[in-house]
Amino acid sequence: MSLPALPQRRAGRHGDDVVTRLASLLVAVSAAATLALPSASLAQATASPGPGLTYKSLRDGTGASPTAADAVRVYYRGTLMDGTEFDSSYKRGEPAKFPLSRVIPCWTQGVQKLHVGEKARLVCPPATAYGEAGIRGVIPPNSTLDFEVELIAIE
Repeated sequence: MSLPALPQRRAGRHGDDVVTRLASLLVAVSAAATLALPSASLAQATASPGPGLTYKSLRDGTGASPTAADAVRVYYRGTLMDGTEFDSSYKRGEPAKFPLSRVIPCWTQGVQKLHVGEKARLVCPPATAYGEAGIRGVIPPNSTLDFEVELIAIE
């Protein structure tokens, strides 16, 4: 399984390489499957809104919730289950914007559960993340991913 090609970005815009990296990390490469989450740490106060996805609200929001057809603006931090951070819009100091139809299934399912202003933890098993392919040099094959996501706006 290979990743689809990413659209070319205009040179000279601050953060274009960051947006390209985000897009390559979040492009959907596997179909959703039902898997049990092997993490006892999330066993309490969590919900499973989609197959294999575990969701835990960290801060309530009061705004609308996006649909899979919407684009969203979010702050996020992505780590492997051992705590290794592979990407963070917080560190870049600016939120990321992308269509929910162009991200991994875990994000498409999980971000639709958030309300604008809400912050949540999404734990994505391999089948709803990057599966057997992983992302060479960034995310090992068959990795469960842990995201902290803050929904800033629906675009």
